[in-house]
Amino acid sequence: MPAKRKRKAQRLCVAYETSDGEKSEGADLPVVTVWEPQEWQQQLTNIRIMRSKKDAPVDHLGAEHCCDPSAPPKVQRYQILLALMLSSQTKDQVTAGAMQRLLAQGLTVDSILQTDDNTLGKLIYPVGFWRSKVKFIKQTSAILKQRYNGDIPASLAELVALPGVGPKMAHLAMAVAWGTVSGIAVDTHVHRIANRLKWTKRMTKSPEETRAALEEWLPRQLWSEINGLLVGFGQQICLPTHPRCQTCLNQALCPSAQSF
Repeated sequence: MPAKRKRKAQRLCVAYETSDGEKSEGADLPVVTVWEPQEWQQQLTNIRIMRSKKDAPVDHLGAEHCCDPSAPPKVQRYQILLALMLSSQTKDQVTAGAMQRLLAQGLTVDSILQTDDNTLGKLIYPVGFWRSKVKFIKQTSAILKQRYNGDIPASLAELVALPGVGPKMAHLAMAVAWGTVSGIAVDTHVHRIANRLKWTKRMTKSPEETRAALEEWLPRQLWSEINGLLVGFGQQICLPTHPRCQTCLNQALCPSAQSF
């Protein structure tokens, strides 16, 4: 039986229309451009200027400032995760106060597991949803002791699998505790500001939807910066209600400024 002849690979030729309407072959495939918002670079520069003093609550009360610097790295990572769990729907000042009370008791996986629910509730009150957080903290601490030798997981998937740990907390834990940028951490401030500046192709309905939309176009080297930058901006100027547009350097560039 005669051997099969190899088929010659066909070269893809693309026809395109020239200025005089004639077709030409052999042109390169068109370059697909990634969507990006108008004037976002200038808007970002202005936000950096407005945030240059680093004097927003997040700058000195964020999770990275709520751990004991003298504790072993493993314990610090656990404390950072707990601070992030407490911070959900809670002002930074309230979270910091709760962390101070916990640290005064000696904050480790074992100490939390040995603390009864009633005492733990009194220590973290008045953080938002404190009763649920007591339950989540106990459950997560037990898992960390059983599966991770008292440390926290070093992967996003394992972090979000922990009770009471959402995507924003997990991305921040990866960045702050492990020094790894796994994605953009989007909370209510980032979600609100991204929509006001039209940094998404269309209005997004949730922080997770906003995260996916931002990651489609925002250069990866900016991912680690954007959370702290926009959170502080949202705490000081781009407030949820009655934003201080008159003091904002982006007033003329903001698509939403006229609506306030």
